[in-house]
Amino acid sequence: MSATEQQTLDFKVADLSLAEFGRKEIRLAEHEMPGLMRTREEFAASQPLKGARIMGSLHMTIQTAVLIETLTALGAEVRWVSCNIFSTQDHAAAAVAVGPNGTPEDPQGVPVFAWKGETLEEYWWCTEQALTGFSGDADLGPNMILDDGGDATMLVHKGTEFEKAGAVPDPAQAESEEFQVFLTLLTRSVAETPGKWTKIGQDILGVTEETTTGVHRLYELAQQGELLFPAINVNDSVTKSKFDNLYGCRHSLVDGINRATDVMLAGKTAVICGFGDVGKGSAESLRAQGARVIVTEIDPICALQASMQGYQVARLEDVISTADVFITTTGNKDIIMAADMAKMKHQAIVGNIGHFDNEIDVAGLGKVDGIERINIKPQVDEYRFPDGHSIILLSEGRLLNLGNATGHPSFVMSNSFTNQTIAQIELFTKNDDYEKQVYVLPKHLDEKVARLHLDAVGALLTELRPDQAAYIGVPVEGPYKPDHYRY
Repeated sequence: MSATEQQTLDFKVADLSLAEFGRKEIRLAEHEMPGLMRTREEFAASQPLKGARIMGSLHMTIQTAVLIETLTALGAEVRWVSCNIFSTQDHAAAAVAVGPNGTPEDPQGVPVFAWKGETLEEYWWCTEQALTGFSGDADLGPNMILDDGGDATMLVHKGTEFEKAGAVPDPAQAESEEFQVFLTLLTRSVAETPGKWTKIGQDILGVTEETTTGVHRLYELAQQGELLFPAINVNDSVTKSKFDNLYGCRHSLVDGINRATDVMLAGKTAVICGFGDVGKGSAESLRAQGARVIVTEIDPICALQASMQGYQVARLEDVISTADVFITTTGNKDIIMAADMAKMKHQAIVGNIGHFDNEIDVAGLGKVDGIERINIKPQVDEYRFPDGHSIILLSEGRLLNLGNATGHPSFVMSNSFTNQTIAQIELFTKNDDYEKQVYVLPKHLDEKVARLHLDAVGALLTELRPDQAAYIGVPVEGPYKPDHYRY
């Protein structure tokens, strides 16, 4: 069944016949996600998410399928989209839509609107579909959002803002192609159903946010007094940012580069733009392959950390013509511009592992006079400059570890998604305890998430004696570190 043929159904995926393949991989992933599965067992009887209508906007991968089915096992009604046009694994989406008890002919799973290679128009259409249609009611929205990057949260906030203002800004004046698509959707939506986004926003009890970029948006909204509902910043749980961002990227970055290019990285010079947790994992990933790694940084602390770890810290313009691989990890915009790529070596590899696609000036690259774009294969493009030299751009500047490979492995995502599940339970069941601000999960829950994964790696904790606990002023059972401790 093609995506087009499914338009009348309450889901849209690429190919339902892939469901059995997806189900097999979900079964393997469940074994590698002990934290999530033990959380499912702990709360199965109490059903803490019964009554929750969760709209999820997060990469539709096999690991996410385990998260979705954990949320439903705890009582939630769920609708889902991917948060990136290239990150969906079509067999995972098919398996979730079919469900563990359904068949491709009789799907009984969760409504999923996601397939690999969406256009921008399709991406935002999918997001709108997942934000409506709960309980079979076309007008009923979620009462919880689980977000990654903040796009679903932004759609609700901007829709509410423009309904209050009485007009949507002219899409023709948008600063980017994607924002033009976004405004076009809202222009149509607000005209068709006045007050739709205001009502959806009023019904939402809270959002849990997965990534650095989305968290940044939430803090801005809270500071401006415009946050419509409470938020939990899952990204800054220690068992998320110090594991997913670091060890996940250490695993998946080279996987993406290898699948895309099959270039020998040993002996190459690689430039990592940014040395936060994602940058640290990325640098380690490439160094482990035998590449010489150079780091660019604006933050003196991160720059000093990179130096102390043996990396050269330099400015991009000083190494632009000599390096072989360039990876952006900053979460900021305009890190590598078209003029930079024009100076690179022949067949230099350029990719991004930050959440959004604005770190690399892909739009500017396409506007270079005389440049030729040659598609090598999906998510791998050669751009040939008029002088004959080329650069190789991965995933059109979007997350290459998900666009060119399969993202982070299950075990590290179990940490992140256990945090997400706990955060959803916390916000839904204790909503009166939270104001319209951004919160992080308490330390004891962070330690719980870590503890849930120790058996799987054969780690045996040393037990603190009461006199030792009294000496350092902590409970025997933890938490063991103050909130300001930096891991």
